[in-house]
Amino acid sequence: DDNQKLYITSTPNQDNPLMTGIADKPGTPILGLDVWEHAYYLKYQNRRPEYIQAFWNVVNWDKIVENYGSAVKGGTAVFDVPLS
Repeated sequence: DDNQKLYITSTPNQDNPLMTGIADKPGTPILGLDVWEHAYYLKYQNRRPEYIQAFWNVVNWDKIVENYGSAVKGGTAVFDVPLS
């Protein structure tokens, strides 16, 4: 936000925090975790907690720090996730 505070937010369905009126606190996302079944079903079937646990093993914290720095300066975070 304008005070450089971080917030954790959740959005319903296919919505995202960049959509007007969706997030409790508007701002710039610096990290996102998709928990819809399409994100994890092929590898984890219905084991969502296992998928979330594995997610933390692949977070690029240097990129998150970069995204936060950009957001604090009024920029937008860029998610450049390889699709391979």
